[in-house]
Amino acid sequence: MAPPTLRPSEIAQYLKGELSKRIHEEFSDLRLFDWQDGYGGFTISKCQIPDVIAYIRNQREHHRKRTLQDEYLELLKKHDVDYDERYLWG
Repeated sequence: MAPPTLRPSEIAQYLKGELSKRIHEEFSDLRLFDWQDGYGGFTISKCQIPDVIAYIRNQREHHRKRTLQDEYLELLKKHDVDYDERYLWG
């Protein structure tokens, strides 16, 4: 878990940087891998951690049935988050 003193943008920057380095070192076929601009961040409670871990483990299969974009839009709408779709996908 990230300390509460870090801004979400700092967490995203750190994660993207560390994961990019690891991906480029371990997967030579992904040398052109790059992150999209921006990020989305959502908080969860401690009791939801097992559900999030299970979601991540099954993410590949999950997204065969439903796109990330569809799922993300549904999440934003479900939680009444205002957004402009022009800025969601870069």
